[in-house]
Amino acid sequence: MDIEECLKEWEDLTTDYKRLEIVNKEYVTKLEEVGELQASCMKEINHQKYRMFIINNALKRLEKKGSTKDERVAKLEKEIMKRKAMLHEINATLPKQNSLYLRIILGNVNVSILNKNDKFKYKDEYEKFKLILSAIAFVLAVANLYIDFRPLQLILIFLLVWYYCTLTIRESILKVNGSRIKGWWRLHHFISTVVSGILLVWPQNEPWEEFRHTFMWFIAYISVVQYMQFRYQSGVLYRLKALGARHNMDITIEGFHSWMWRGLSYLLPFLFGGYVFQLYVAYTLYNISYHPEATWQVSYLAACFLTLHCCNTYTTLRTLRKKTQSGMKLRYRLYAIAYRLSNELAILEQKWRPGKVETKSD
Repeated sequence: MDIEECLKEWEDLTTDYKRLEIVNKEYVTKLEEVGELQASCMKEINHQKYRMFIINNALKRLEKKGSTKDERVAKLEKEIMKRKAMLHEINATLPKQNSLYLRIILGNVNVSILNKNDKFKYKDEYEKFKLILSAIAFVLAVANLYIDFRPLQLILIFLLVWYYCTLTIRESILKVNGSRIKGWWRLHHFISTVVSGILLVWPQNEPWEEFRHTFMWFIAYISVVQYMQFRYQSGVLYRLKALGARHNMDITIEGFHSWMWRGLSYLLPFLFGGYVFQLYVAYTLYNISYHPEATWQVSYLAACFLTLHCCNTYTTLRTLRKKTQSGMKLRYRLYAIAYRLSNELAILEQKWRPGKVETKSD
């Protein structure tokens, strides 16, 4: 390429650059317009909520005065409920303020993801992150069972600290973007972060050597259960999303939810086994706390593991109870529908038989 061709290429590139400047200017203008539209939408949403609040208070005052509830009041209440649902859907498309935890960790950085595809990608990365870290933790736990090497133990514990800290941040971002993560589950990860931090500062002494094998077996077992749950819950969540029965930003978790009930019977024993293992770990730490060389970490860890066990067991039993009650309600509804159908069929049969008899007599 000689100098003439270079100059010609530069002129063509200059023309392309001018087109880039025009596109970038339009892009910046659109961004400013989007910001103004977002502010306008938030203002209108607040206005709608304020006016509905006044109307609701007026309806409550009328009800306290003993006014009869006519069709207009019932219709207005239904319309208010619909409007609240519509405002919730609109609010999901707008950026939200960070939680206190995110403001402490990240500052006032806006972590709202407005594009649906980007939301799904972030959620998928979150799921893959959990799966990969569970596999790494399993490998390190098994290695620590056969190799008594302090740096290798610290690598695993530091990995757990980083893993749970990162989980709490990612889950807070998912929460800002509309994910229905339960508060108890986020609390579970905060407690797990504290447990990992205490393990990291536990000195290498005789109580640690007594507890080391139990802890490594626990990490290996939990990693296997997490993998089983990830495989199962990913398939269930995909099917329920396809049927429209679940929110698109929901996550797979190591706990238990009512929508996982179908086909979960094979997984429940492993879940309860993990909860029993947690209780055993707490019991082991309680016994070690009486050791002459036991430090303050032992008693704190015993309390944390017992708290995690109680929270997990209570949540699982509560969900099972709700599911049983909902199953009984569904059964009663099916019985009622079957009873109504049988009555209607009996009526139709009575109407049909006289007509059939008349045709035979003719």
